[in-house]
Amino acid sequence: MAEFKDYYAILGVGREATAAEIKKAFRKLARTWHPDVAKDKAGAEAKFKEINEAQEVLGDPEKRAKYDRLGADWEHGAPAAPSARGGGAWGGPGDGQQGAEDFHFGGTGFSDFFEQYFSGGSRYGFPGGARAAGPEAGSTRPRRGGDVEGDLMVTLEEAMRGMVRPISMQTVNRQTGKIDRQDFQVRIPPGATDGRRIRVPGQGEAGQGGAEAGDLYLRVRHAAHPDFTTEGADLRHDLELAPWEAVLGAEVVVPTLDGPIKLKIPPFAENGQVMRVRTRGLPKGKSGERGDFLVTLLVRLPEALTEAERKLWEQLRDASTFQPRAAK
Repeated sequence: MAEFKDYYAILGVGREATAAEIKKAFRKLARTWHPDVAKDKAGAEAKFKEINEAQEVLGDPEKRAKYDRLGADWEHGAPAAPSARGGGAWGGPGDGQQGAEDFHFGGTGFSDFFEQYFSGGSRYGFPGGARAAGPEAGSTRPRRGGDVEGDLMVTLEEAMRGMVRPISMQTVNRQTGKIDRQDFQVRIPPGATDGRRIRVPGQGEAGQGGAEAGDLYLRVRHAAHPDFTTEGADLRHDLELAPWEAVLGAEVVVPTLDGPIKLKIPPFAENGQVMRVRTRGLPKGKSGERGDFLVTLLVRLPEALTEAERKLWEQLRDASTFQPRAAK
């Protein structure tokens, strides 16, 4: 059984934390432990993956609700049964055909606990998780092994440049207890988008009667980033502006995966306005094209005022000819 992960403790928040508090805690930790800025690269990479996994679960309302139910069961010594869609170990007795093996991955960036309970993969790479057509159970005729899916955590920096990731897969036959381990490498192409499936031929479930093994499909999951989100090949960034920057315009420095750039904010910028910087997103396949960098402007109001600041705002109000827009 996989070791239980206390995701709340990993992020340093209580179980009653709001979605905003969880996001804030993740961003603070991610900026500290991101491998590109931390001094201890090896230790930072492991910590970064851990806090990413916690964000992956607690940042998703459905996964968080499942985790909270699982936590209560775990504390009472009765952990919930592994999901049949788990990427690390699938429940159910072996039937002598497909389904008689458990798969545990290493090098994917996710823990066994996540793989077992929260992976979005499925045993079979067919719509609805259906089995491949073949002889009935008990037949000794050749039968191709089933396809297997798992999740692969990929940082945005890795998605930008591409890389080769060493992966290990341990297969356990539930009938015989035999353990088999395979080590192989998976090439993550530049521009690998979130949700993309990478096929590894012959690394799925073993075939029968001399038939070929199934394939392994690793689904790319972009690691959460403190500054960016992705939408296909486009990168998104939220930029907070002071009210005077939005009204008067400004030139600000914003981060991108290529390094910081200067962005000119036009006068009278509106809250929620999106500015597009061409070709600063992720690569688009082998064409050399790239997605765009989309910056959403968020006008940040002060949370408190000194007496001097209040007087200045009142002077601005009294001198202003501004008229609010009529509601539509």
